[in-house]
Amino acid sequence: MLPRVYPILDTGAVVARGADPFSFAEALFEGGAQILQFRHKAPYDRAAVELLGSIAELARSARATLIVNDRADLAAVFDCGLHLGQTDLPPALARKVLPPPNLIGLSTHNPSQLAAAVAEPVDYLALGPIFSTGSKENPDPAVGPGQLRAWRLLATKPLVAIGGITLE
Repeated sequence: MLPRVYPILDTGAVVARGADPFSFAEALFEGGAQILQFRHKAPYDRAAVELLGSIAELARSARATLIVNDRADLAAVFDCGLHLGQTDLPPALARKVLPPPNLIGLSTHNPSQLAAAVAEPVDYLALGPIFSTGSKENPDPAVGPGQLRAWRLLATKPLVAIGGITLE
């Protein structure tokens, strides 16, 4: 159901490194990415919405799935999937805005959240951070690969490992 690699385009991190988010997305799709999460933690102004729309068009051209982080309304506007965190819109309400076949994913950070998430109307779960991450102000404790393997047994849905994952 999900590809083996699930890149996340964090617009703030990309810009902080002097790169252009659109070009970054284009390179990911040209490199064969079949899914991409658009993560924009700054306020959504007109430019951010236009960027999301342009990347949604890129995804359609690449026959790839675009997932919007946190924003069910924008996922619906651009006919994309949605990724939710533990403090975002509850999945049951998000599903009213974004019916199947649009994908909805939910982040989890510990075994109790992971076990509870299985009952939610979502298509996949994320577990993390697997490694320490600098992309969040107050990150949850790192899970580590060992816990990922052990806790994987709690999830009956596809599971994505997130957080601090690099080439190393």
